[in-house]
Amino acid sequence: MNTTSYISHPGVEQWLSHNTLSESPFIALARNMYPISAEARDYINQRTFLYRIRKNELLVATGNMCPNIYLIRKGVLRSFVKEGIKEITTWIAGEHELVTSITSLGLQQPARENIQAIEDCELFGLSNDDLEYLYDHFPEMNLVGRKLLEKYYRDAEERAFIARLTEATAKYKHFVVTKNELLTRVPLKYIASYLGVTLETLSRIRSKLSRTSSVEI
Repeated sequence: MNTTSYISHPGVEQWLSHNTLSESPFIALARNMYPISAEARDYINQRTFLYRIRKNELLVATGNMCPNIYLIRKGVLRSFVKEGIKEITTWIAGEHELVTSITSLGLQQPARENIQAIEDCELFGLSNDDLEYLYDHFPEMNLVGRKLLEKYYRDAEERAFIARLTEATAKYKHFVVTKNELLTRVPLKYIASYLGVTLETLSRIRSKLSRTSSVEI
């Protein structure tokens, strides 16, 4: 069994010594996709860890490896790339969503994007090594992994859909529909960057929609 230790980092806590839940939330996530064995559940419980990160800190920096996959327990994170001095937000995620660098997870390559906490965050984590152990020793976990990958592709398609929209108001309305719970938690500059519009344009759109009551803001 993989014996990698995570105790050395001050932001990391072992799941078994600090949990207040009956089992790792990764188990509920997996069960929603496919039934998993008791042995797989035991392994996930043993290997899950809790990770805390402060507002504005980087979970992953461009050029570094991301050795874990995370499930957000509390807080909001964003991913961004830098183009000169400009930061371009590529995704925003809140509670119960998965976070990782897909290039590190799947290709074992350094991350191409930064992942930053927008709020103080608590994350549940599993290492990539533990994921590989689950795939190698519990066949049903390969079906779970396939469905997780499908979810990542759906999320990527969602971002591509927003990018293809040419009208700024349509972009914002779509964000309201799909991520309404994040509207008051994410700085407008990050939402504007994610939508590919200027902050001034987004402010005008919000003001106009507020006057016409066409959309909740």
